[in-house]
Amino acid sequence: MSLQSQLQSLITSIATDIKALLANQGNLTTLNTTTKTNLVAALNELKSSINSIDLTALISDSTASSTSKTYSIDKINSQISAAVSALVAGAPTALDTLNELATAIASDESGIAGLVTAVGNRIRFDSSQSLTSPQQIQACQNIGVGDPTTDLAAAYATAKV
Repeated sequence: MSLQSQLQSLITSIATDIKALLANQGNLTTLNTTTKTNLVAALNELKSSINSIDLTALISDSTASSTSKTYSIDKINSQISAAVSALVAGAPTALDTLNELATAIASDESGIAGLVTAVGNRIRFDSSQSLTSPQQIQACQNIGVGDPTTDLAAAYATAKV
C-alpha cells in the first residue's frame, strides 16, 4: 500500500470519528432550559434553579411517612441511633456488634457444640422422636411418670394378695 493510500485511509478514519463526535454532542435546542444557545449558560440556569429550591418545604422531622418530604440529617441520624440501640438492647460492650458476636462464637466452638448437643437431647412436644429405652425411662422419670416398663398387672396382682 502506498504512502498516499495510507494517508487517505487515515484522513477518512479521522473524518469519520469527527462526524460521530459532532453527531453525538447533542442539539442544544432540545435543552429543557430557557437558554438554548450556550451550554454553560444553560448549566448556570439549572444551578440557579436548584439554588432557588426551598429545602424547608422538602424537609420535615415531624412527617413520619411521606413521598414528598424527608427527615433532616439530624433526624435521620437519631433514627439510626435509636434503631441500633434497640438492636443492641443493652448487650455488653464486648458483644454489641456482629463482628464481636462472630468472634465470641468462633472462639468457643466447643461450648457451641455442647449447646447444640444439649438441644438435640431434649424431649420434643411438637413432633415425634425416636428414643432408646434408657432415654424413654429417664424422660418419664423427669416428668414424674416413673418407669414406663413397669409391669402394672404384676404390681396389681402383688397388691391384692
